Amino acid sequence: MMKKALLSLALACSVSIFSFASETTVANTDAYFVNDSQVENMFAASADISEASPALLAELDASGTYTAAAKKQQNAVLSVKSGDKSAVLAIVLDFFLGGLGIHRAYLGTKTFTWVGYILTCGGIFGIVPLVDFVVLIINANDISEYVDNTRFFMW
Repeated sequence: MMKKALLSLALACSVSIFSFASETTVANTDAYFVNDSQVENMFAASADISEASPALLAELDASGTYTAAAKKQQNAVLSVKSGDKSAVLAIVLDFFLGGLGIHRAYLGTKTFTWVGYILTCGGIFGIVPLVDFVVLIINANDISEYVDNTRFFMW
């Protein structure tokens, strides 16, 4: 009797949630649209920031505050530094081969670090690779802090 009541309650809740979600999704999609000409104008007016511009770096140093252009430049420089290392690949390597420290070898740490993972039975019995996995997922947008990190605990 209790199983039937719980199953009925779960079914009723899921039906009400899905019906509410479908109603709000359909109602709110009419408010969004893309103006293609505005997007094209934005791309036409944008500047190439793939290389570090000395003028923007000087602007960054001279003023002491970050202007919008200097922030773009700083982000471009940081992405170039960690651009050759993929956060997704590091996460996948950590998930499947974390106990062997292969993700740390990929990120460019010294040999001792990932050998330490092997010698400590998967990084203190798998705790260190698990924390590495969570840290990489949380900071997937910018992993430059973990590239060429020489510490055993990368966080």
